[in-house]
Amino acid sequence: MNIRLGVLSPRVLRSNTTSPRQVLNGSFRSSFARPVHSAASNNGPFRLAIIGSGPAGFYSAHRVMTRIPDGLVDMYEQYPVPFGLVRSGVAPDHPEVKNCQDKFTEIAESPRFNFIGNVNVGHHVSLPTLRENYDAVLFAYGASEDRELEIPGRGLDGLYSAGAFVGWYNGHPKYADLSFNLQTSDTAVIIGQGNVALDVARILLSGPDRLRETDISEQALQQLAESTVKKVHVVGRRGPMQASFTIKEVRELMDLPEVEFRPIDLGLLPAPDVKLPRVQKRMTDLFRKHAARPATTEGGRKNGSLSLDFMSAPFSFVPSQKRDSLGTIASAMFEHTTFSPGENPNDAAARVQKTGQQFSIEASTVFTSIGYKARSLKGTDTLGVVFDKKSGTIPNLGGRVMRDDKYVPGLYCAGWVKRGPTGVIATTMEDGFATAELIAEDWSGKSTGKHGWDALKGEVKLGRATGWQDWLKIDATERARGKAAGKEREKIRSVKEMLEIIR
Repeated sequence: MNIRLGVLSPRVLRSNTTSPRQVLNGSFRSSFARPVHSAASNNGPFRLAIIGSGPAGFYSAHRVMTRIPDGLVDMYEQYPVPFGLVRSGVAPDHPEVKNCQDKFTEIAESPRFNFIGNVNVGHHVSLPTLRENYDAVLFAYGASEDRELEIPGRGLDGLYSAGAFVGWYNGHPKYADLSFNLQTSDTAVIIGQGNVALDVARILLSGPDRLRETDISEQALQQLAESTVKKVHVVGRRGPMQASFTIKEVRELMDLPEVEFRPIDLGLLPAPDVKLPRVQKRMTDLFRKHAARPATTEGGRKNGSLSLDFMSAPFSFVPSQKRDSLGTIASAMFEHTTFSPGENPNDAAARVQKTGQQFSIEASTVFTSIGYKARSLKGTDTLGVVFDKKSGTIPNLGGRVMRDDKYVPGLYCAGWVKRGPTGVIATTMEDGFATAELIAEDWSGKSTGKHGWDALKGEVKLGRATGWQDWLKIDATERARGKAAGKEREKIRSVKEMLEIIR
């Protein structure tokens, strides 16, 4: 059997009872009591533990609670606050993307759902202990680690991961104490050309006034207000047809009023008469339309600039030789690339090779944005799971955890830890629904008499577990602080302070 990660079977998708459009636009209502399957059992209700409180976890919970109307869900989160990357990864100037939190709140208000925050599974409670107390366990904890660019100079000051920067400006406790060198030069380099890279570029160039009323952390807003960065290079090793950013993100950068979006080399685009898939066609049309815009006149000079630099592979970072900045980055070295023989430049999977032609970009601030990967939870191997460190995923077939081509009973995965860090929230929703359908298929009318959190409360070590009502107190405090500052919310960046609020 060839195991494919994150396969959505047509049968599973056809069995969905709530459409993705209904869920995303808010037209669905709680249907947890609709009797699609009966979970009635002499052993009591079916109990599911979900590790992770982001979109994958919540969408999976919704579908399981719909398909197994007697089933109980306990959701474990290592921080006292829910929502995962929706809270700490979505850019502050994209509030509409966070609307799914309203749906997650509706799910959490079900009497059959229990949020258990401030519990780090694998540390505060062991995975084997968790497994012993549930019929099934769903891994939905996402991909929290940045992939590293392993080239010379990677330890220099001034080199940062885009993920850390995103967490910092979004007020994530893990990154609250970080500081970024944004005052040394006027140029920043971002390596990688996904949506996260474009988010970082947009935040760097937006200016404080554009961000002031968002939920960006006050600390980040102050540092950005003092930033001297005016030029941003977003560099990728392949061409525009291979870049993973979306048209919405590119258009936003083009429309920033005080930023000059430098036209790309149109020679990298397919000829206008080449037939392309709809998404690629829209992207090429956008680049051509932008290139045809009149050049900025002297009277309309921009305050900043952004360029998408394609076909360029980084190979080293050069340290500064100045006495007062030894150990800091001075420039990033790149080598031009070309498509490998036989590759189609219009193919999204086309490979490239280096040409030997090198160049450098002087910058004291460089961000790497080459993707995320999940980590293995402590104790995963004791459950019979062999974590794939290379892909950062749990081997699975459609969401059922697999080992040696065999299903590991009672273990499932959804989201990025299932398929890798790709797609948008709607992709994760479909993915969570598909895994939930398999759980319902496996556990309809079944239960092994487990007691879930009720049996585990005394096993949790260190600190205090938090519940949904605790989160609502934190939420109210953040909103009150935000209102006083003229913004939606001011996120609390310290776990200790969060716990003091709910004490």
